Amino acid sequence: MATAPESTPAPEYARAPESTPAPESAPAPESTPTPEPRPLFPELAPYDSGLLDVGDGNRVFWSVAGNPAGKPALVVHGGPGSGSSPNARRVFDPAVYRIVQFDQRGCGRSTPHASDPAADLATNTTAHLVADMERLREHLGIDRWLLYGGSWGSTLILAYAEAHPARVGEIVLASVTTTRRSETAWLYGGVGRYFPEAHDRFRAAVGAPDGTATPDLLAAYAARMSDPDPAVRERAANDWCTWEDAVLSMEGQGTPYADRPDAARLAMVRICAHYFSQGAFLEEGALIRDAHRLAGIPGVLVHGRLDMGGPLITAWELVKGWPDAELYVVESAGHLGGAETRERVMTALERFAKDGKGEPEG
Repeated sequence: MATAPESTPAPEYARAPESTPAPESAPAPESTPTPEPRPLFPELAPYDSGLLDVGDGNRVFWSVAGNPAGKPALVVHGGPGSGSSPNARRVFDPAVYRIVQFDQRGCGRSTPHASDPAADLATNTTAHLVADMERLREHLGIDRWLLYGGSWGSTLILAYAEAHPARVGEIVLASVTTTRRSETAWLYGGVGRYFPEAHDRFRAAVGAPDGTATPDLLAAYAARMSDPDPAVRERAANDWCTWEDAVLSMEGQGTPYADRPDAARLAMVRICAHYFSQGAFLEEGALIRDAHRLAGIPGVLVHGRLDMGGPLITAWELVKGWPDAELYVVESAGHLGGAETRERVMTALERFAKDGKGEPEG
């Protein structure tokens, strides 16, 4: 599913309610005391950056900040197509971590940019992004790295880690998604029962009658986002972002999608529609089915119980198949999270920095 901009501090972590027993087949969500929130680390400029030729005419922008001799960590942004943000690296202690970021194909400072309808998205798929991450790891001479991200970033992290488990030390995920077709059917259809007026406008904007299958609705947006007429693309992007902001409206954090700069908004919507109309180019349910491949990789997951766009069930199903993962549920958080989540993320990163597989608090 689409993600909130990375400039929003990491979504919230917290303990799960002790009154909710877990099935015997699943680990209970963590019920450790919630630490007091701390501020983000100070703003930090990269000490290195570049454009990596990943083939197919694509060049992926990357940057590295923090300690050149520190523990390698890769920040995986959401969207797909949101682009990386300097704020995302501020959850890491820069004295301890070597913090890598990159802009996925078609967005941010990567080229060609998907806001240009002439940019071909045929080679912009999950498999291509996984290969780009591996090529970047090799380019930077990293043996294993910690992976951190949320929303769509969690989908891409899981796809990479299941393909290259030996290259992953630890994983920290927030607002967990696996971008199953059932998840996008909820985000762009089912949740409309809570926002019926907004969903009617979202459908009507592309002439989709009531009952239109979600893939067809998203394909209609994908077609408009590749239209040569800039006015058509602009309208479609605005209508898409209006819907996304409606789903987030109960979280009281404004309109993060509509507020994006024009080119960034056009690229993100085009890439989102491209991926989501085609099931993110993944076999349905494969990331949860293959979670056993993550055995031995410690993980910390966080999910807000009030996440309207990405219900908690995805994180719950994932952790049942991943024995080394801890799940924290935030009772008051939605998809965007807040200070408590940030604290849980930073606590996990601090713990993993010490010995790679630190013990949970308690």
